[in-house]
Amino acid sequence: MASRRDFRLFWGNDSLNQFGTAVSSFVLPLVAIEALDASEFQVGLLNAAGMAAFLFIGLPAGVYIDRLRKRPLLMWTTTGRALLFATVPVAAWLGGLTYLHLVLAALAAGVLTVFFEVASQAYLPALVPRGELSHANSRLVSTQQVARLFGRPLSGPLVQFLGSANAVLAISFSYLTSVLLLRGIRLVEEPVEPRKRELRAEMAEGLRFVFGHPLLRPTVLCTTSFNLSYGMWTAVNLLFLLRDLELTPTAAAVLLGLGGAGGALGGLLTGWLAGVGQVRLIWLSMVVTQPAWLLVPLAEPGWRLALFAIGTVVTLMGAVAYNVAQVSLRQALCPDRLLGRMNGSARCLVWGAAAVGALAGGALAEWVGVRNTLWVAAAGMILSVLWVVLSPLRQMRDVPRITNVERHG
Repeated sequence: MASRRDFRLFWGNDSLNQFGTAVSSFVLPLVAIEALDASEFQVGLLNAAGMAAFLFIGLPAGVYIDRLRKRPLLMWTTTGRALLFATVPVAAWLGGLTYLHLVLAALAAGVLTVFFEVASQAYLPALVPRGELSHANSRLVSTQQVARLFGRPLSGPLVQFLGSANAVLAISFSYLTSVLLLRGIRLVEEPVEPRKRELRAEMAEGLRFVFGHPLLRPTVLCTTSFNLSYGMWTAVNLLFLLRDLELTPTAAAVLLGLGGAGGALGGLLTGWLAGVGQVRLIWLSMVVTQPAWLLVPLAEPGWRLALFAIGTVVTLMGAVAYNVAQVSLRQALCPDRLLGRMNGSARCLVWGAAAVGALAGGALAEWVGVRNTLWVAAAGMILSVLWVVLSPLRQMRDVPRITNVERHG
């Protein structure tokens, strides 16, 4: 039986991982822009490289995760990412850092991230009773957003004092520290029964569960559509701030970090907002907040920078509340034996879409410009809400009760 101490250690590990991710999402593109003079498409390609692995190995990763103990996998994948990112400053010290190096490091780290993220969501129900999953996810997402809130603004001073390549060391340090917290978890995982079924059959089972469930299908489609457009937004937001709005890297980092403040607030409020109903919160949180994306492309130097800040704070507050509610729904409805494959299937779709969106955003920005790409991304994120608004979720208030037979499959 897991202890509260085990969950706190897992919580700390996840927060440090998210801090590393926040720093990498700012610093790696900045290395490409400042040190290697990357084009719009190259920046989009670099963003896509970090997420592409979800598209290509998300499904088989879910199968293997169901066959393995989760904590050792979390430790090894985190250590691997720390070592991979450490190669960037080393290459810079030796005078051999190239754009190809950045892309390959992002790709390899992305593969390890797939296994980490899917295993992490499959491990949580072992640490927390099912009835407390929503509360646990709310805590995790709140601190994830706090980590991002501080990670991005701190990236600016790190780049200023250390240089963009050397600032990558902060990513490695945060990952290695999280490994120490994982080592302290005392929960003994139950042995995983060996399976003799073919890989393809097990992947198909995970996909059938996700798309065959009337409540999971619309949430996965909504998140996939949203991430496709959000990927476009992330591909060009730093270019927009640095080149169109002529901000310094530090100012751009602070402005992007404000979105994390909205996300942190959304996570903190999720427990209180759950009073409207956990399922109802899934669609209501998006309907109320996502139209604020239309403020972002209106930003200009001067007081209109506030439009970028307001737009990202409001929308990410709603997106985080939505994410807590829909992830908790997935974990509550899924049998234990399918958790890895369910999460792998969902992550393959939603983060694979983000990779495609990042690539499309970079290409579109070279064709129609960065600001127009932001308008396209804003429209896509707003329209994604229709998947959950026009689904059976709109008629429900809370998660239906699951019997023990259904839980264990």
